[in-house]
Amino acid sequence: MPKIDRVETFLIDIPTIRGHVLSMTTMTVQSIVLVRLRFEDGSDGWGEGTTIGGMRYCAESPESIRLAIDSYIAPAISGLEGDNINAALAVIETTVRGNPIARAAVEMALWDGLARRLDQPIAQLFGGALHDSLPVAWTLASGNSQTDITEAQQMIETGRHNIFKLKIGKRPVRDDVAHVAAIKASLGDKASVRVDVNQSWSLSDARWGLAGLQDVGCDLVEQPIPADQISNLKALTDSINIAVMADEALQGPKDALRLAADRSADVFAVKIAQSGGLKRAAEVVAIARSADIGLYAGTMLESGVSTATALQLFATVRHLAWGTELFGPLLFRDEILQTPLTYQNFSVTIPEGPGSGVEVDISKIEFYRRDRTASLHAVQI
Repeated sequence: MPKIDRVETFLIDIPTIRGHVLSMTTMTVQSIVLVRLRFEDGSDGWGEGTTIGGMRYCAESPESIRLAIDSYIAPAISGLEGDNINAALAVIETTVRGNPIARAAVEMALWDGLARRLDQPIAQLFGGALHDSLPVAWTLASGNSQTDITEAQQMIETGRHNIFKLKIGKRPVRDDVAHVAAIKASLGDKASVRVDVNQSWSLSDARWGLAGLQDVGCDLVEQPIPADQISNLKALTDSINIAVMADEALQGPKDALRLAADRSADVFAVKIAQSGGLKRAAEVVAIARSADIGLYAGTMLESGVSTATALQLFATVRHLAWGTELFGPLLFRDEILQTPLTYQNFSVTIPEGPGSGVEVDISKIEFYRRDRTASLHAVQI
């Protein structure tokens, strides 16, 4: 088995196609940490660690993700056997507590490298793909009702998306409900409309808001209240018909088990990065399926590297009741893959080929990297 020879990290900044308005910030640039593992046999594997809106969203930032990898994870795994992912993961999880996005980025690269050496897609290592494409949502986040309506109508007409998630929570609850109502009324039955509140409502606001959103035809509400208010999330789930989805409250298998134990949510937004990697995300999926909780493949607005890797895992899941939102690459002004992912017929195609199924465009990484020198960790084998 080839040993891990080097760990390289790249921090890149890619402009977005428009301002992406969240309850806590407005994004105009996405910062991405890419990880390249090089193995002694000459093979390599790529991973990605990306968060949303810097530290306004979670405890990890692009800078901290890279620091955790460079200073702690890389020295710990250099020289380990690249094919034994369980052993490497045990070392990573012992070396670095928390930091699920940093851990996930390295673990992705391990799976990618192994699958490429076996000349198989990552999906095959998780039992095999059940789908060749998955439905994909688009996030409407301009903050302007008419702008969002026009954008959604264009997406429907071109066959790219007919599931839309609205980012709300920055304005008063009644204004947000009116915003959603205007968009749903315009789109009618041509589209599913969901919302993501990103923890910004109080319990009382959430009670009023969920009732109002249900009345105007909204299908799903994502993380309406702070992540640590699990009992309140359950109260909302129990008291309203509209589906309630856990996102920020779901940071891996332990949280999944806690949420599933008393059914504190109807749906799990499963994110590879937030779960701590592919293996832990698969465990979250298994817990949800056992508890009959709906599944939704979430995104941290990643580039094509992580998006393709996530697609490999979610292609193995029998039923994603709420589809996916793996649209991240479409939000950026430029593409860092040699061949972009295919979005058509309201779906995203599972990439074929070994590993994640995609190839990185090194020239784009060089162009967008924040510095011009990769951070390297090498050992003598």
